[in-house]
This record gives sequence, structure tokens and C-alpha cells, in this order.
Amino acid sequence: MSSGAGRAVAAAVGRGRRIVADLGAVDRAVYAAVATTPTPELDAALRRLSRAANHSKISFAIAGTLALRPGAPREAAVLGTAAVAVASAGANLVGKALARRPRPDREGLGVPTARHVRMPASASFPSGHTASAFAFATAVGSRLPWTAAPLGLLAAGVGYSRVHTGVHYPGDVVAGALLGMAAASTVGGIGRRVRSCVAATA
Repeated sequence: MSSGAGRAVAAAVGRGRRIVADLGAVDRAVYAAVATTPTPELDAALRRLSRAANHSKISFAIAGTLALRPGAPREAAVLGTAAVAVASAGANLVGKALARRPRPDREGLGVPTARHVRMPASASFPSGHTASAFAFATAVGSRLPWTAAPLGLLAAGVGYSRVHTGVHYPGDVVAGALLGMAAASTVGGIGRRVRSCVAATA
């Protein structure tokens, strides 16, 4: 590699690091703004939502209800459950292991104790709760379009609740949402190929 090319690469790497540092500063500033904004009427509801999303209990309850109806609802339940599994594995086994981002200093940044849920011991990036919620919403919504909007709003609520309760930075949630949608897209693609194969051999 020529010296000119080496300097260009070094400059690009330096610029990339500065951009990441700037984004991190914005991420922490948004977290601090949420932490210091009084919302007493929302605190209890968002704390309950955050806890209810533990282990994807909300998604699995919806999937169980959908599975009672044959046809598209049952297929949507299977797709949603599979997408949650893929997103959860991606977030917890890959993303957190690679990023190793520490959890926010909730007390130091002033998150009111009335909002607190248990602080997980795992890394902060990406948000597994958000990844699973968006994976389920996207997968089910692709098979049952009428569910896309309410499930999408629910997933967004779960993601925000993780910031509101102080256990994640906003960037963790954004990354989790993108991961969840990617997981749903992957599962949906596999599902379409399986249906095509079944139809071809029928």
C-alpha cells in the first residue's frame, strides 16, 4: 500500500471514530434528557410494560392466541415465534458478546427510582427486548397486515420503556429494532421458500 493510500485509510478511520464518538455523545444526551424529564403519570405504566416484555411474554401470549385459529393466524404465530428466537439469539449471543457496552449509570444520571426495573447483568448493546418485540411485530404483520400497526406501536412502546426505566441507551433500542426487523425478514424469506417447495411438490 502506498503512503498516500495509507494516509487516506488512516484519515478515514479517524473520521469514523470521531463520528462514532459524536453519536455516542448524542445517545448519552438523549438518555439524560429522558431521565431528567418528570413523567409521573407514565412511570408506572412503562415500568409494567417493560417487565411484561421480559422473556417475550407479551409476544408469546399473542402468538398463543393467534395459534388457536387455523390458516394465516396460525402461520403468523409460527413466523413470529421463530423471528423472536432468531432475534433473541442475535442480540444476546452475538451482539452483546461483540459490543460489550456497559449498562447506563442509572443512579448517576438521575433516573427516578419510581421507574426502576431490575438492571440486567448482560451488556447493554443491543436491546434484546426491543429486538424480540420488533421481530415479532414485523413477522406477524407481514402475514397479517391488519396487525402491523398495533404490534408495531407495541414494539415501539417496549423499546421506549427500556430507555424510560433506565436500563438501555436509545442507541441500544434503535439497534435492537433494526436487528429484530432483519430477523423477521430472514425468517419470512425462509418461510416463503418452504411454502413454495411444499406447493411445488403438492
